[in-house]
Amino acid sequence: MTQQQHRPDATPPARVLSVNLGRAEPNPWKNAETTGFGKRPSADRVHVRAPGPKDGGLGSGLVGDHVGDRQNHGGDLQAVYAYGAEDLRRWAERLGRELPPGAFGENLTTEGVDLADCRLGERWRVGSTELVVTVPRMPCSTFRGWLGVRGWLRLFTQDGRPGTYLSVAVAGDLGAGDDIELLHRPDHGVSVADAFRAMTTDRDGAAALAPAGAHLAPGLRELVRAALAGTGREDRLF
Repeated sequence: MTQQQHRPDATPPARVLSVNLGRAEPNPWKNAETTGFGKRPSADRVHVRAPGPKDGGLGSGLVGDHVGDRQNHGGDLQAVYAYGAEDLRRWAERLGRELPPGAFGENLTTEGVDLADCRLGERWRVGSTELVVTVPRMPCSTFRGWLGVRGWLRLFTQDGRPGTYLSVAVAGDLGAGDDIELLHRPDHGVSVADAFRAMTTDRDGAAALAPAGAHLAPGLRELVRAALAGTGREDRLF
């Protein structure tokens, strides 16, 4: 991420390897008629909507990307999903199968970014867009069904590298090959991996997310508030 990379010695530099869009397909694994999980790389640059009156009532996200279950996916806090190419390659080796960009349902397949170490609330510039790290991805039944791997939800959760959702702060266009520039990184120290553990395997440790304060999404905020209840430290969220 230019001069403020998550790993200053990272090779290759932080960039978008692929921008991936999903089309509507049947979803037999969830109480939803369709899914856009099967994402494929776009050969063209893609416009990204920001929330507001100019989103055409569709909400923020990538133009042309289908979201089938809008109750649990999409929305302004989950407008864009990023997953690392390095992690895709690692899973491909572990599972013994090809996992091309988009295989995990990600909009942005990134390279040179340690997404698990990203801080909640950090802000990126990608192409002419600006994106903000919000919450980790939670594995769901569609993810499990699409991959067809026995015990997949457990395996993915134990791995602890879920990728991250991003909100759209500034609308614009992005495409494969764009640099990922880190514009701002909060100093609270709470990472995507920290949040994922608090949401899955270590709910008792949710209080450790409190320093992220205003950068916590509502669901995370409630987890932290519950963990802090009765400790006299509830004001750490503000």
